[in-house]
Amino acid sequence: MAVDRDKLQEESPMLRFYRIILGWDYFRLLKESYKNKGNSGDGTSLGLSEVKDTYKDVDDYISTFEPLLFEEVKAQVTQKREEEDVTEWKSRVVVECNEVDGFHLPAVTYAADDTEEAISQNDLLLLSKENFQEGTRLPTTYAFALVENCQNDRFRLRMYLSGEVEHSNRDVVQPCQRLLSMRALITSPTSEVDKLFYSLKICSLSTIAREYVALWSIGTLPFRDLILSGAEKNLGSEDQAWKISTSLEEFIKVNHNENQQEAIQAGLARKAFVLIQVTGQLGSEKFQMRFLFFTRGELFEVKRGPELPIQEKYNHWARASPWLTGSNPRDTIMPVNGDDGFFPTTGNELKPEVVNSRRKYRVRVLVCAPSNSALDEIVLRVLNAGVRDENDRAYNPKIVRIGLKEHHSVRAVSMDYLTHSFWKPRAFEIYGAKKNTVYLKEEGMGQGAVAPMVKQKQESMNADKEKHGAPGRDKDSIRAAILDEAVIVFSTLSFSGSSLFSKWNRGFDIVIIDEAAQAVEPATLIPLANGCKQVFLVGDPVQLPATVISPIAEKLGYGTSLFKRFQRAGYPVIMLKTQYRMHPEVHPMPTEANLHLQNPKGKPCQFFRGSFTYLVPSLDSSSTHRVFRTIPLKQIRSFPSSEFYAESLEDGPNIEMHTTRSWHEYRCFGPFCFFDLHEGKESKLSGSESWVNVDEVEFVLLMYHKLVSMYPELKSSSQFAIISPYSQQVKLLRDRFKNTFGVDSNKVVDITTVDGCQGREKDVAIFSCVRASKDRSIGFLADFRRMNVGITRAKSSILVVGSSSTLRRDEHWNNLVQSAEKRDCLIKVSKPYTSFFADENLDSMKVKNVEPSYGEAGQHDEADNNVPLHDNHGDADHGQADDQDFGDGDVDMDDGGFEDD
Repeated sequence: MAVDRDKLQEESPMLRFYRIILGWDYFRLLKESYKNKGNSGDGTSLGLSEVKDTYKDVDDYISTFEPLLFEEVKAQVTQKREEEDVTEWKSRVVVECNEVDGFHLPAVTYAADDTEEAISQNDLLLLSKENFQEGTRLPTTYAFALVENCQNDRFRLRMYLSGEVEHSNRDVVQPCQRLLSMRALITSPTSEVDKLFYSLKICSLSTIAREYVALWSIGTLPFRDLILSGAEKNLGSEDQAWKISTSLEEFIKVNHNENQQEAIQAGLARKAFVLIQVTGQLGSEKFQMRFLFFTRGELFEVKRGPELPIQEKYNHWARASPWLTGSNPRDTIMPVNGDDGFFPTTGNELKPEVVNSRRKYRVRVLVCAPSNSALDEIVLRVLNAGVRDENDRAYNPKIVRIGLKEHHSVRAVSMDYLTHSFWKPRAFEIYGAKKNTVYLKEEGMGQGAVAPMVKQKQESMNADKEKHGAPGRDKDSIRAAILDEAVIVFSTLSFSGSSLFSKWNRGFDIVIIDEAAQAVEPATLIPLANGCKQVFLVGDPVQLPATVISPIAEKLGYGTSLFKRFQRAGYPVIMLKTQYRMHPEVHPMPTEANLHLQNPKGKPCQFFRGSFTYLVPSLDSSSTHRVFRTIPLKQIRSFPSSEFYAESLEDGPNIEMHTTRSWHEYRCFGPFCFFDLHEGKESKLSGSESWVNVDEVEFVLLMYHKLVSMYPELKSSSQFAIISPYSQQVKLLRDRFKNTFGVDSNKVVDITTVDGCQGREKDVAIFSCVRASKDRSIGFLADFRRMNVGITRAKSSILVVGSSSTLRRDEHWNNLVQSAEKRDCLIKVSKPYTSFFADENLDSMKVKNVEPSYGEAGQHDEADNNVPLHDNHGDADHGQADDQDFGDGDVDMDDGGFEDD
């Protein structure tokens, strides 16, 4: 098995990364992890520094982030053992071993079977001479190894056996006996039988290795100074701004609010970085804003300079072509239009006149997101709606989605699918040629004879092979061609650092990073390292941050996104405030259409600070009339708006009409309802640190079954989601739904963690809070950002299931419970839960719009009960992350396909 020479010429940051990690002692890391569990400390003893808002230079930047990144690697390495999710040790044999640049590269046997976890490129393995088992004596000969590549029945490993790199001085290597013993084992000249050892898969290093390389690229980025300082730079000239057509400019003015136009103008001004805060409730506005930027690439217009007098043109041409002046008599008659070869072609003091005033420039755009599911959500929206050209017409640009685990709805534009589509005809041609050759040989004139037709076919195949190259190389050329043709390229943050992009060796004009506040800063640098001229960071710092496993790194701010750091440093952020997603009862904004306001004297009034009286439909099943209630202004505003955005959010036009659904005739089915399961109990499954609540699982199952039985249109994972903050609760829900509804239950309902659903929306969402105890805290459920994401995924109905007495211990959850009570949206549920969903009980919860007399308030608008249903598009809802995952969604599966780096 030959050594991949391209691999051996990696950049020095990658080799440095390998040397440091591959020398670590796995069992020492476990010991330190158990010792520091629950006690993150300040990190000073480890030489760690807190993430700052600004940095004085590149060295300051790297010296801050590099140690924190390695702490995160350690946490990822030890996480699997702590979760007790460890596969069995597998026996291996060293076939051969090479040594290059201080690394040993053994080729070892590999026989995949059903009992063995798949081994992929960039996986980190632990090798041991002894078959170590938990509770037994520690092995004496062991070391880490990185999977370089896999071929057939063996794979190539990379090992660093010179010693351990000290964390205080990463250039000092300390030899140790375990590594010396491992080196003696794999380089022994004895037979293969004597080179037997055992391996255990630890984790994948694909994502964090790319983050490390991107971190070290900071010094070469065109935005280096801006990234270090977080300070806005002036453009200096309006001539650099993008130009758009009059029709599209008019479309923007008519169809977009003030905040949206501000964001568009910031992009057109060609600022290096544009930060757009898109709150969790904005829905379709998010889509409109992201992809209006794409139209700029089709509309770039070179700005014409002022018309020059003819004499200045003559002088300009003369300076540009001095050899044409003087003795040649033809020079006395100069062309008036600059044609016939006299037009200047080199740089001069005066810029030449632009002949075509509407010359277009093809802008290439790279769109990234932290996870596969968030990325597919964007791709799906582009496929459904397209983008607009300079004439305000929607069209579908050439796009390609690069990476793994694409949703089936976007598979048609995935790189693997497109490559296979181009490759398949050629593959059949080659296969047919080989089959014909075999057939003709069998029909030939005898043993060893080759018929003329066979010889001709073989020559044709050889010529074809010489022309197109080996199959793998041919596929590489197909991928390169697809990438070159695409106007918009979609990739996860991690995959934008893959070999496909580095081999392409072309940058992008624009990079758009969605959910930018959910990515650690080194991950955000990955697509920038490919080269670009302008960056859009779109996200919401009030929603979930990046998941950081290391407690020390998290405490020191490693989870801070580039978006958040820029915001703290004072970089301007444009906030889009109008929400287009949720029903007003989920996001209740006071309007004349649904509220009739009265001041304390009973007269109709406008909104004012303080308390006032308003009318709202009663949700008490014993009453069918609207009632009067006096509460503070903030209680009738959107709960997310008042709780997380200082009441700055506004409703888009006709949002109530677009989000009203037929199931709203029952108070328990929304638009908002809190189910207080006061008898529920939290618990932990054996061997797990994650919480579950069996009572909530059973209640959610019954509620879902009742809803889809009454409203079959909800039987779709694109319409219905069940969300929980805890991964074990999600697993338990999936198991129960699978047992109840069959193996295809995932196609009718999307069950996911809060982290896995960020950036997505559903028609109906059930939120299972899980925590229910008399004395314990609510743990990381108290993170207001996780709460914000969970309760803002639904467009028409958000149904929260939890224990009100437990949740009241947290400030934000207490506010939600109080809001539900004051809006008559809290229902106390007792066992047995089946009786709650009995037809008789549901009939008692029907909402009847009987209008009472309003006295001095005067007449009121009649409720519209014939609201059309909103047309819903499918969502990209797969490849979920959970709260114990890390990285960007490619991290534990970044293999296969066409990757070879």
